[in-house]
Amino acid sequence: MLNQPRVVVQVQSVYIEAQSIPEEQRYVFAYTVTVRNLGRFSVQLVGRYWLITNSNGQKTEVQGEGVVGEQPVIAPGEEFHYTSGAILETPMGTMEGYYLMVDHQNQSFNVDIPVFRLSLPTLIN
Repeated sequence: MLNQPRVVVQVQSVYIEAQSIPEEQRYVFAYTVTVRNLGRFSVQLVGRYWLITNSNGQKTEVQGEGVVGEQPVIAPGEEFHYTSGAILETPMGTMEGYYLMVDHQNQSFNVDIPVFRLSLPTLIN
């Protein structure tokens, strides 16, 4: 499709030691997401789906409207950043998913969020 929206997602994660309690199996992570609109028309992020997997293989699904209470419109060539968090029962895990977007013609489409690792810095080789 000639006018197919082009949206790219990048994620960086960090372990939040000050909020974690390892002896209670509580590991807190923050992640910052950048959503870039490389297309020629504005797009709106209207929903999200996350699959969170801890290192024991336990999976948690999270769905909802928008991100951090917003449904941002991202203009061509612009980007939207936000930071959120996840709490795991293990010191390592992964997150992946997709954003539900709407294009300028009110057509919905999904943008994949590539899998990324949540891990204590000492566990990364």
